[in-house]
Amino acid sequence: MRRLPIGIQTFEEIRKDNYFYVDKTKEAYDLLTNYKYVFLSRPRRFGKSLFVDTLKCIFEGRKKLFEGLYIYDKRNWEEKYPVIHISWDGELNTISNIKKAFYDNLVLNQKRLKLDTEKDIETPSSYFRHLIIDTYEKYHKPVVILIDEYDKPLLDNIDKTEFAKEVWEFLSGLYSIIKGNLQYVKFVFITGISKFAKAGIFSGLNMLEDITLSPDFGNICGYRQEDVEELLKEYNANVDYDEVKEWYNGYYWLKDRLYNPFDLLRFIKNNYEYEDYWFSTGTPSFLIKLIEKNNYYLPQLSNLKIEKSSLEKYNVEKVNLNVLLFQSGYLTIKEVEYDEYEENQIYKLGFPNKEVRKSFNTHIIEQIYNDETLTNRKLNKAFHEFDLEKVEEILKSLFSSIPYNNYVNNTIFEYEGYYSSVIFVYLQAMGYEIIGEDVTNRGRIDLTLLHRKAIYLFEFKIEKGKDALEQLKAKNYHEKYMNDERPIYLVGINFDKEVKNICNFQYEKVK
Repeated sequence: MRRLPIGIQTFEEIRKDNYFYVDKTKEAYDLLTNYKYVFLSRPRRFGKSLFVDTLKCIFEGRKKLFEGLYIYDKRNWEEKYPVIHISWDGELNTISNIKKAFYDNLVLNQKRLKLDTEKDIETPSSYFRHLIIDTYEKYHKPVVILIDEYDKPLLDNIDKTEFAKEVWEFLSGLYSIIKGNLQYVKFVFITGISKFAKAGIFSGLNMLEDITLSPDFGNICGYRQEDVEELLKEYNANVDYDEVKEWYNGYYWLKDRLYNPFDLLRFIKNNYEYEDYWFSTGTPSFLIKLIEKNNYYLPQLSNLKIEKSSLEKYNVEKVNLNVLLFQSGYLTIKEVEYDEYEENQIYKLGFPNKEVRKSFNTHIIEQIYNDETLTNRKLNKAFHEFDLEKVEEILKSLFSSIPYNNYVNNTIFEYEGYYSSVIFVYLQAMGYEIIGEDVTNRGRIDLTLLHRKAIYLFEFKIEKGKDALEQLKAKNYHEKYMNDERPIYLVGINFDKEVKNICNFQYEKVK
Protein backbone atom coordinates (compact mmCIF):
# COMPACT_ATOMS: atom_id res chain seq x y z
CA MET A 1 0.00 0.00 0.00
CA ARG A 2 1.49 3.33 -1.08
CA ARG A 3 1.85 6.14 1.41
CA LEU A 4 -0.29 9.30 1.29
CA PRO A 5 1.79 12.27 0.07
CA ILE A 6 0.22 14.84 2.40
CA GLY A 7 2.30 18.00 2.32
CA ILE A 8 4.99 16.37 0.12
CA GLN A 9 5.96 18.71 -2.70
CA THR A 10 9.25 17.19 -3.80
CA PHE A 11 9.15 14.71 -6.65
CA GLU A 12 12.25 12.85 -5.46
CA GLU A 13 10.75 12.08 -2.04
CA ILE A 14 7.48 10.88 -3.57
CA ARG A 15 9.25 8.51 -5.96
CA LYS A 16 11.87 7.16 -3.55
CA ASP A 17 9.64 6.66 -0.50
CA ASN A 18 6.70 4.85 -2.14
CA TYR A 19 4.12 7.64 -2.07
CA PHE A 20 1.00 7.59 -4.22
CA TYR A 21 1.67 9.55 -7.42
CA VAL A 22 -0.56 10.38 -10.37
CA ASP A 23 1.61 10.50 -13.49
CA LYS A 24 1.72 14.05 -14.86
CA THR A 25 4.81 13.51 -17.00
CA LYS A 26 2.86 13.40 -20.25
CA GLU A 27 1.84 17.01 -19.66
CA ALA A 28 5.44 17.78 -18.70
CA TYR A 29 6.77 16.15 -21.87
CA ASP A 30 4.27 18.03 -24.05
CA LEU A 31 5.32 21.30 -22.40
CA LEU A 32 9.03 20.71 -22.92
CA THR A 33 8.49 19.59 -26.52
CA ASN A 34 6.18 22.36 -27.69
CA TYR A 35 6.67 25.38 -25.43
CA LYS A 36 9.45 27.62 -24.17
CA TYR A 37 7.87 30.31 -21.97
CA VAL A 38 4.79 29.19 -20.06
CA PHE A 39 2.33 30.47 -17.45
CA LEU A 40 -0.15 28.37 -15.44
CA SER A 41 -2.82 29.50 -12.99
CA ARG A 42 -4.33 27.06 -10.47
CA PRO A 43 -5.76 27.42 -6.92
CA ARG A 44 -3.62 26.84 -3.85
CA ARG A 45 -2.84 23.27 -2.73
CA PHE A 46 -3.65 21.86 -6.14
CA GLY A 47 -0.29 20.35 -7.01
CA LYS A 48 1.44 23.29 -8.72
CA SER A 49 4.55 23.07 -6.53
CA LEU A 50 4.91 19.32 -7.11
CA PHE A 51 4.63 19.82 -10.87
CA VAL A 52 7.27 22.57 -10.76
CA ASP A 53 9.60 20.26 -8.84
CA THR A 54 8.91 17.50 -11.37
CA LEU A 55 10.08 19.83 -14.16
CA LYS A 56 13.18 20.62 -12.14
CA CYS A 57 14.06 16.91 -11.86
CA ILE A 58 13.48 16.40 -15.60
CA PHE A 59 15.82 19.24 -16.56
CA GLU A 60 18.43 17.98 -14.11
CA GLY A 61 18.36 14.66 -15.98
CA ARG A 62 17.36 12.49 -13.02
CA LYS A 63 16.23 9.59 -15.18
CA LYS A 64 16.02 6.95 -12.45
CA LEU A 65 13.20 8.85 -10.68
CA PHE A 66 10.99 8.57 -13.76
CA GLU A 67 11.20 4.82 -14.29
CA GLY A 68 7.75 3.46 -15.18
CA LEU A 69 6.34 6.91 -16.01
CA TYR A 70 5.23 8.24 -19.40
CA ILE A 71 8.31 10.37 -20.03
CA TYR A 72 10.90 7.72 -19.13
CA ASP A 73 11.64 6.35 -22.60
CA LYS A 74 10.83 9.52 -24.54
CA ARG A 75 13.37 12.03 -23.32
CA ASN A 76 17.09 12.29 -24.02
CA TRP A 77 18.29 12.27 -20.41
CA GLU A 78 21.77 13.38 -21.41
CA GLU A 79 20.31 16.84 -22.05
CA LYS A 80 20.72 18.48 -18.67
CA TYR A 81 20.27 22.14 -17.78
CA PRO A 82 20.91 24.25 -14.66
CA VAL A 83 17.71 25.30 -12.89
CA ILE A 84 16.87 28.48 -10.97
CA HIS A 85 13.88 27.70 -8.77
CA ILE A 86 12.03 30.57 -7.05
CA SER A 87 9.26 29.85 -4.52
CA TRP A 88 7.70 32.62 -2.44
CA ASP A 89 7.26 31.90 1.25
CA GLY A 90 6.98 33.55 4.66
CA GLU A 91 5.43 36.78 5.95
CA LEU A 92 5.15 39.09 2.93
CA ASN A 93 3.46 42.07 4.56
CA THR A 94 6.17 44.69 3.97
CA ILE A 95 8.38 45.54 1.02
CA SER A 96 11.47 44.76 3.11
CA ASN A 97 10.10 41.30 3.91
CA ILE A 98 9.27 40.70 0.26
CA LYS A 99 12.76 41.76 -0.83
CA LYS A 100 14.34 39.57 1.83
CA ALA A 101 12.24 36.56 0.77
CA PHE A 102 13.38 36.97 -2.83
CA TYR A 103 16.97 37.57 -1.76
CA ASP A 104 16.90 34.35 0.32
CA ASN A 105 15.61 32.46 -2.73
CA LEU A 106 18.52 33.71 -4.79
CA VAL A 107 21.07 32.79 -2.10
CA LEU A 108 19.70 29.23 -1.93
CA ASN A 109 19.91 28.92 -5.71
CA GLN A 110 23.43 30.32 -5.73
CA LYS A 111 24.58 27.75 -3.17
CA ARG A 112 22.84 24.83 -4.91
CA LEU A 113 24.40 25.83 -8.25
CA LYS A 114 27.82 26.25 -6.57
CA LEU A 115 28.31 29.81 -7.78
CA ASP A 116 30.62 32.52 -6.43
CA THR A 117 29.11 34.00 -3.24
CA GLU A 118 31.56 36.86 -2.79
CA LYS A 119 29.82 39.41 -5.00
CA ASP A 120 28.30 42.46 -3.32
CA ILE A 121 25.10 43.20 -5.28
CA GLU A 122 22.85 46.06 -4.20
CA THR A 123 19.33 45.22 -5.41
CA PRO A 124 17.25 42.03 -5.81
CA SER A 125 16.88 42.77 -9.52
CA SER A 126 20.63 43.07 -10.00
CA TYR A 127 21.19 39.90 -7.99
CA PHE A 128 18.66 38.03 -10.16
CA ARG A 129 20.36 39.23 -13.35
CA HIS A 130 23.79 38.17 -12.11
CA LEU A 131 22.45 34.77 -11.02
CA ILE A 132 21.11 34.07 -14.51
CA ILE A 133 24.30 35.18 -16.27
CA ASP A 134 26.68 33.54 -13.79
CA THR A 135 24.81 30.23 -14.06
CA TYR A 136 24.99 30.34 -17.84
CA GLU A 137 28.72 31.09 -17.78
CA LYS A 138 29.53 28.36 -15.24
CA TYR A 139 27.62 25.53 -16.91
CA HIS A 140 27.85 26.73 -20.53
CA LYS A 141 24.20 25.86 -20.87
CA PRO A 142 21.07 28.03 -21.07
CA VAL A 143 19.21 28.36 -17.76
CA VAL A 144 15.79 26.98 -16.80
CA ILE A 145 13.75 29.40 -14.65
CA LEU A 146 10.89 28.03 -12.55
CA ILE A 147 8.84 30.50 -10.47
CA ASP A 148 6.19 29.02 -8.17
CA GLU A 149 3.37 31.21 -6.77
CA TYR A 150 4.68 34.33 -8.52
CA ASP A 151 1.79 36.41 -7.14
CA LYS A 152 1.83 35.44 -3.45
CA PRO A 153 3.34 38.80 -2.35
CA LEU A 154 0.54 40.54 -4.26
CA LEU A 155 -2.38 38.42 -3.11
CA ASP A 156 -1.24 38.61 0.51
CA ASN A 157 -1.77 42.37 0.28
CA ILE A 158 -4.46 42.80 -2.38
CA ASP A 159 -6.93 44.45 0.05
CA LYS A 160 -4.37 47.22 0.75
CA THR A 161 -4.68 49.07 -2.54
CA GLU A 162 -1.79 51.52 -2.24
CA PHE A 163 0.64 48.98 -0.85
CA ALA A 164 -0.48 46.40 -3.43
CA LYS A 165 0.45 48.90 -6.17
CA GLU A 166 3.92 49.18 -4.64
CA VAL A 167 4.23 45.39 -4.56
CA TRP A 168 3.00 45.23 -8.17
CA GLU A 169 5.72 47.62 -9.31
CA PHE A 170 8.42 45.71 -7.44
CA LEU A 171 7.37 42.35 -8.91
CA SER A 172 7.11 43.84 -12.40
CA GLY A 173 10.70 45.02 -12.10
CA LEU A 174 11.89 41.62 -10.92
CA TYR A 175 10.19 39.60 -13.61
CA SER A 176 11.29 41.97 -16.37
CA ILE A 177 14.84 40.75 -15.69
CA ILE A 178 13.91 37.48 -17.43
CA LYS A 179 12.92 39.29 -20.63
CA GLY A 180 16.15 41.23 -20.64
CA ASN A 181 18.25 38.05 -20.45
CA LEU A 182 16.49 35.61 -22.76
CA GLN A 183 19.73 34.85 -24.58
CA TYR A 184 20.76 32.91 -21.45
CA VAL A 185 17.42 31.15 -20.94
CA LYS A 186 16.29 27.69 -22.10
CA PHE A 187 12.80 27.47 -20.58
CA VAL A 188 10.52 29.50 -18.26
CA PHE A 189 7.60 28.13 -16.26
CA ILE A 190 5.65 30.44 -13.94
CA THR A 191 2.72 29.46 -11.73
CA GLY A 192 0.32 31.46 -9.61
CA ILE A 193 -3.27 31.85 -8.54
CA SER A 194 -4.16 35.11 -10.28
CA LYS A 195 -4.16 34.92 -14.05
CA PHE A 196 -1.67 37.27 -15.65
CA ALA A 197 -2.54 40.03 -18.11
CA LYS A 198 -0.04 40.88 -20.80
CA ALA A 199 -0.54 44.56 -20.08
CA GLY A 200 -0.01 44.05 -16.35
CA ILE A 201 2.63 42.53 -14.11
CA PHE A 202 4.19 40.60 -17.02
CA SER A 203 4.15 43.49 -19.47
CA GLY A 204 7.81 42.75 -20.16
CA LEU A 205 7.09 39.04 -20.66
CA ASN A 206 4.72 39.18 -23.61
CA MET A 207 6.28 35.97 -24.94
CA LEU A 208 4.66 33.91 -22.15
CA GLU A 209 2.04 31.43 -23.35
CA ASP A 210 -0.84 30.97 -20.92
CA ILE A 211 -1.96 27.32 -20.70
CA THR A 212 -4.44 27.91 -17.83
CA LEU A 213 -7.51 27.19 -19.97
CA SER A 214 -5.88 25.02 -22.62
CA PRO A 215 -7.81 21.71 -22.74
CA ASP A 216 -4.54 19.87 -23.50
CA PHE A 217 -3.35 20.84 -20.02
CA GLY A 218 -6.70 20.77 -18.23
CA ASN A 219 -5.54 17.86 -16.04
CA ILE A 220 -2.02 19.16 -15.38
CA CYS A 221 -2.88 19.38 -11.67
CA GLY A 222 -5.51 17.47 -9.69
CA TYR A 223 -6.92 13.93 -9.51
CA ARG A 224 -9.36 12.44 -12.03
CA GLN A 225 -12.24 10.19 -10.98
CA GLU A 226 -10.27 7.06 -11.94
CA ASP A 227 -7.27 8.24 -9.89
CA VAL A 228 -9.46 8.68 -6.83
CA GLU A 229 -11.13 5.30 -7.23
CA GLU A 230 -7.72 3.63 -7.62
CA LEU A 231 -6.54 5.23 -4.38
CA LEU A 232 -9.72 4.40 -2.45
CA LYS A 233 -9.58 0.77 -3.58
CA GLU A 234 -5.93 0.53 -2.59
CA TYR A 235 -6.93 1.65 0.92
CA ASN A 236 -9.98 -0.66 0.98
CA ALA A 237 -12.17 2.35 1.67
CA ASN A 238 -15.76 1.46 2.43
CA VAL A 239 -17.26 4.69 1.07
CA ASP A 240 -19.98 5.76 -1.34
CA TYR A 241 -18.12 6.98 -4.44
CA ASP A 242 -21.04 9.21 -5.42
CA GLU A 243 -20.95 10.94 -2.04
CA VAL A 244 -17.18 11.44 -2.27
CA LYS A 245 -17.74 12.92 -5.72
CA GLU A 246 -20.48 15.26 -4.47
CA TRP A 247 -18.24 16.53 -1.69
CA TYR A 248 -14.90 16.94 -3.46
CA ASN A 249 -15.11 16.57 -7.25
CA GLY A 250 -16.06 19.32 -9.72
CA TYR A 251 -13.06 21.53 -10.56
CA TYR A 252 -12.87 22.03 -14.31
CA TRP A 253 -10.34 23.49 -16.72
CA LEU A 254 -11.94 22.23 -19.94
CA LYS A 255 -10.81 18.59 -19.84
CA ASP A 256 -11.96 16.30 -16.97
CA ARG A 257 -13.80 17.13 -13.75
CA LEU A 258 -11.13 17.01 -11.05
CA TYR A 259 -10.56 16.59 -7.33
CA ASN A 260 -8.22 18.71 -5.25
CA PRO A 261 -5.55 16.17 -4.17
CA PHE A 262 -5.30 17.71 -0.69
CA ASP A 263 -8.99 16.97 -0.02
CA LEU A 264 -8.77 13.30 -0.95
CA LEU A 265 -5.55 12.66 0.93
CA ARG A 266 -6.90 14.26 4.11
CA PHE A 267 -10.23 12.48 3.68
CA ILE A 268 -8.48 9.09 3.68
CA LYS A 269 -6.07 10.09 6.46
CA ASN A 270 -9.00 11.16 8.67
CA ASN A 271 -10.85 7.85 8.37
CA TYR A 272 -13.20 9.03 5.61
CA GLU A 273 -14.79 11.88 7.54
CA TYR A 274 -16.42 14.50 5.31
CA GLU A 275 -14.89 17.83 6.32
CA ASP A 276 -13.78 21.07 4.68
CA TYR A 277 -10.13 20.03 4.41
CA TRP A 278 -9.04 22.34 1.59
CA PHE A 279 -11.21 25.27 2.54
CA SER A 280 -10.10 25.37 6.18
CA THR A 281 -6.39 25.54 5.32
CA GLY A 282 -6.35 29.14 4.23
CA THR A 283 -9.55 31.03 3.53
CA PRO A 284 -8.26 34.39 2.29
CA SER A 285 -9.57 37.12 4.55
CA PHE A 286 -9.25 39.68 1.75
CA LEU A 287 -12.08 37.98 -0.16
CA ILE A 288 -14.41 38.35 2.80
CA LYS A 289 -13.37 41.99 3.21
CA LEU A 290 -14.01 42.70 -0.48
CA ILE A 291 -17.43 41.02 -0.36
CA GLU A 292 -18.41 43.02 2.73
CA LYS A 293 -16.98 46.30 1.42
CA ASN A 294 -18.74 46.10 -1.96
CA ASN A 295 -22.11 44.80 -0.69
CA TYR A 296 -21.59 41.93 -3.12
CA TYR A 297 -24.82 40.28 -4.32
CA LEU A 298 -24.07 36.75 -3.17
CA PRO A 299 -26.90 34.83 -4.93
CA GLN A 300 -25.21 35.46 -8.29
CA LEU A 301 -22.43 33.07 -7.22
CA SER A 302 -24.68 30.12 -8.04
CA ASN A 303 -25.52 31.32 -11.55
CA LEU A 304 -22.69 33.55 -12.72
CA LYS A 305 -21.62 34.09 -16.33
CA ILE A 306 -18.38 35.72 -17.42
CA GLU A 307 -16.60 36.24 -20.72
CA LYS A 308 -13.37 34.37 -21.31
CA SER A 309 -11.65 37.64 -22.15
CA SER A 310 -12.50 39.00 -18.68
CA LEU A 311 -10.30 36.37 -17.09
CA GLU A 312 -7.28 37.99 -18.73
CA LYS A 313 -7.90 41.37 -17.13
CA TYR A 314 -6.24 41.97 -13.80
CA ASN A 315 -6.27 45.40 -12.20
CA VAL A 316 -4.76 45.77 -8.76
CA GLU A 317 -6.66 49.03 -8.22
CA LYS A 318 -10.06 47.58 -9.14
CA VAL A 319 -10.21 43.91 -8.36
CA ASN A 320 -12.82 41.87 -10.24
CA LEU A 321 -14.12 39.72 -7.41
CA ASN A 322 -15.82 37.20 -9.72
CA VAL A 323 -12.54 36.54 -11.54
CA LEU A 324 -10.59 36.29 -8.30
CA LEU A 325 -13.10 33.80 -6.85
CA PHE A 326 -12.61 31.65 -9.95
CA GLN A 327 -8.84 31.84 -9.89
CA SER A 328 -8.75 31.09 -6.16
CA GLY A 329 -10.82 27.92 -6.62
CA TYR A 330 -14.01 29.02 -4.88
CA LEU A 331 -15.80 29.01 -8.23
CA THR A 332 -15.18 26.80 -11.24
CA ILE A 333 -16.44 26.46 -14.81
CA LYS A 334 -19.77 24.62 -14.86
CA GLU A 335 -20.68 25.11 -18.54
CA VAL A 336 -19.18 26.72 -21.64
CA GLU A 337 -21.25 28.71 -24.16
CA TYR A 338 -20.27 30.59 -27.30
CA ASP A 339 -21.60 34.08 -27.97
CA GLU A 340 -21.68 34.32 -31.77
CA TYR A 341 -22.54 38.02 -31.72
CA GLU A 342 -19.59 38.96 -29.50
CA GLU A 343 -17.45 36.09 -30.88
CA ASN A 344 -16.39 35.15 -27.38
CA GLN A 345 -16.67 32.15 -25.09
CA ILE A 346 -18.94 32.54 -22.07
CA TYR A 347 -18.24 30.58 -18.91
CA LYS A 348 -20.99 29.76 -16.46
CA LEU A 349 -19.34 29.65 -13.03
CA GLY A 350 -20.46 28.04 -9.80
CA PHE A 351 -19.21 26.34 -6.65
CA PRO A 352 -17.26 23.20 -7.61
CA ASN A 353 -18.65 20.91 -4.92
CA LYS A 354 -20.41 20.57 -1.59
CA GLU A 355 -17.30 21.29 0.48
CA VAL A 356 -16.70 24.69 -1.07
CA ARG A 357 -20.39 25.62 -1.33
CA LYS A 358 -21.10 24.79 2.30
CA SER A 359 -17.87 26.11 3.80
CA PHE A 360 -17.73 29.35 1.83
CA ASN A 361 -21.20 30.37 2.90
CA THR A 362 -20.65 29.28 6.48
CA HIS A 363 -17.59 31.53 6.57
CA ILE A 364 -19.53 34.46 5.13
CA ILE A 365 -22.26 34.07 7.74
CA GLU A 366 -19.77 33.90 10.60
CA GLN A 367 -17.65 36.82 9.41
CA ILE A 368 -20.26 39.26 8.16
CA TYR A 369 -23.41 38.41 10.08
CA ASN A 370 -21.77 37.14 13.27
CA ASP A 371 -24.10 34.16 13.28
CA GLU A 372 -22.90 30.75 14.40
CA THR A 373 -26.21 28.86 14.52
CA LEU A 374 -25.47 27.12 11.23
CA THR A 375 -26.11 23.55 12.29
CA ASN A 376 -29.79 24.33 12.54
CA ARG A 377 -31.38 20.92 12.47
CA LYS A 378 -34.78 22.53 12.96
CA LEU A 379 -34.50 24.27 9.58
CA ASN A 380 -33.50 21.07 7.83
CA LYS A 381 -36.38 19.25 9.51
CA ALA A 382 -38.81 22.02 8.52
CA PHE A 383 -37.91 21.81 4.83
CA HIS A 384 -37.89 18.03 5.00
CA GLU A 385 -41.44 18.01 6.41
CA PHE A 386 -42.71 20.94 4.27
CA ASP A 387 -43.29 22.95 7.47
CA LEU A 388 -43.15 26.47 6.00
CA GLU A 389 -44.45 28.08 9.19
CA LYS A 390 -41.38 26.78 10.99
CA VAL A 391 -39.19 28.06 8.15
CA GLU A 392 -40.70 31.52 8.64
CA GLU A 393 -39.98 31.39 12.36
CA ILE A 394 -36.35 30.38 11.84
CA LEU A 395 -35.67 33.01 9.15
CA LYS A 396 -37.15 35.75 11.32
CA SER A 397 -34.89 34.62 14.13
CA LEU A 398 -31.92 34.77 11.74
CA PHE A 399 -32.53 38.43 10.86
CA SER A 400 -33.14 39.29 14.51
CA SER A 401 -29.73 37.84 15.41
CA ILE A 402 -27.79 40.13 13.05
CA PRO A 403 -26.02 42.71 15.27
CA TYR A 404 -27.27 46.29 15.14
CA ASN A 405 -23.81 47.65 14.29
CA ASN A 406 -23.98 45.87 10.92
CA TYR A 407 -26.54 48.52 9.90
CA VAL A 408 -24.77 51.60 11.28
CA ASN A 409 -23.65 54.19 8.71
CA ASN A 410 -24.92 52.25 5.70
CA THR A 411 -28.15 51.73 3.82
CA ILE A 412 -27.59 48.12 2.85
CA PHE A 413 -30.81 47.02 4.58
CA GLU A 414 -32.88 49.15 2.18
CA TYR A 415 -32.16 46.83 -0.74
CA GLU A 416 -33.70 43.48 -1.63
CA GLY A 417 -30.27 42.14 -2.52
CA TYR A 418 -29.20 42.34 1.11
CA TYR A 419 -32.04 40.17 2.39
CA SER A 420 -31.76 37.63 -0.40
CA SER A 421 -27.98 37.47 0.18
CA VAL A 422 -28.52 36.67 3.87
CA ILE A 423 -31.00 33.88 3.09
CA PHE A 424 -28.84 32.61 0.23
CA VAL A 425 -25.66 32.17 2.30
CA TYR A 426 -27.63 30.76 5.21
CA LEU A 427 -29.24 28.04 3.08
CA GLN A 428 -25.99 27.35 1.22
CA ALA A 429 -24.21 26.98 4.55
CA MET A 430 -26.72 24.30 5.43
CA GLY A 431 -25.44 22.38 2.40
CA TYR A 432 -28.50 22.87 0.18
CA GLU A 433 -28.31 23.22 -3.60
CA ILE A 434 -29.39 26.79 -4.34
CA ILE A 435 -29.86 28.73 -7.59
CA GLY A 436 -29.84 32.50 -7.31
CA GLU A 437 -31.64 34.49 -10.01
CA ASP A 438 -32.89 31.25 -11.55
CA VAL A 439 -33.64 31.97 -15.22
CA THR A 440 -36.97 30.92 -16.77
CA ASN A 441 -38.66 31.87 -20.04
CA ARG A 442 -40.81 34.36 -18.07
CA GLY A 443 -38.11 36.03 -15.98
CA ARG A 444 -35.89 35.22 -13.01
CA ILE A 445 -36.81 33.45 -9.79
CA ASP A 446 -35.06 35.24 -6.92
CA LEU A 447 -34.03 31.99 -5.24
CA THR A 448 -34.62 28.29 -5.95
CA LEU A 449 -33.96 25.65 -3.30
CA LEU A 450 -33.59 22.16 -4.76
CA HIS A 451 -34.22 20.09 -1.65
CA ARG A 452 -34.20 16.32 -2.07
CA LYS A 453 -37.80 16.18 -0.84
CA ALA A 454 -39.24 19.27 -2.59
CA ILE A 455 -38.51 22.31 -4.73
CA TYR A 456 -38.98 25.71 -3.08
CA LEU A 457 -39.21 28.89 -5.20
CA PHE A 458 -38.65 32.19 -3.36
CA GLU A 459 -39.60 35.73 -4.34
CA PHE A 460 -38.43 38.69 -2.22
CA LYS A 461 -39.94 42.18 -1.99
CA ILE A 462 -38.96 45.07 0.22
CA GLU A 463 -42.12 47.08 -0.51
CA LYS A 464 -45.01 46.31 1.83
CA GLY A 465 -47.64 46.94 -0.82
CA LYS A 466 -46.36 44.42 -3.35
CA ASP A 467 -47.35 40.81 -2.93
CA ALA A 468 -44.29 38.61 -3.48
CA LEU A 469 -46.33 35.41 -3.66
CA GLU A 470 -48.70 36.83 -6.27
CA GLN A 471 -45.76 37.69 -8.54
CA LEU A 472 -44.53 34.09 -8.31
CA LYS A 473 -47.97 32.84 -9.28
CA ALA A 474 -48.56 35.41 -12.01
CA LYS A 475 -45.25 34.60 -13.71
CA ASN A 476 -45.87 30.82 -13.56
CA TYR A 477 -42.24 30.31 -12.60
CA HIS A 478 -43.03 26.84 -11.31
CA GLU A 479 -43.60 25.58 -14.87
CA LYS A 480 -39.83 25.24 -15.27
CA TYR A 481 -39.90 22.34 -12.77
CA MET A 482 -43.22 20.68 -13.59
CA ASN A 483 -41.51 17.59 -15.02
CA ASP A 484 -39.73 17.02 -11.72
CA GLU A 485 -41.31 14.40 -9.45
CA ARG A 486 -40.87 16.49 -6.32
CA PRO A 487 -43.64 18.75 -4.97
CA ILE A 488 -43.22 22.48 -5.64
CA TYR A 489 -43.81 25.23 -3.09
CA LEU A 490 -44.01 28.95 -3.87
CA VAL A 491 -42.75 31.19 -1.06
CA GLY A 492 -43.29 34.95 -1.15
CA ILE A 493 -41.45 37.04 1.44
CA ASN A 494 -41.82 40.78 2.09
CA PHE A 495 -39.28 42.66 4.20
CA ASP A 496 -39.69 45.80 6.29
CA LYS A 497 -36.60 48.03 6.12
CA GLU A 498 -37.66 49.80 9.32
CA VAL A 499 -37.61 46.68 11.51
CA LYS A 500 -35.05 45.01 9.21
CA ASN A 501 -36.93 41.75 9.17
CA ILE A 502 -39.68 39.75 7.46
CA CYS A 503 -43.07 41.46 7.60
CA ASN A 504 -45.06 39.08 5.39
CA PHE A 505 -44.43 35.40 4.67
CA GLN A 506 -46.82 33.51 2.37
CA TYR A 507 -46.58 30.17 0.66
CA GLU A 508 -48.58 27.87 -1.56
CA LYS A 509 -48.12 24.35 -2.90
CA VAL A 510 -48.66 24.19 -6.67
CA LYS A 511 -47.76 20.56 -7.36
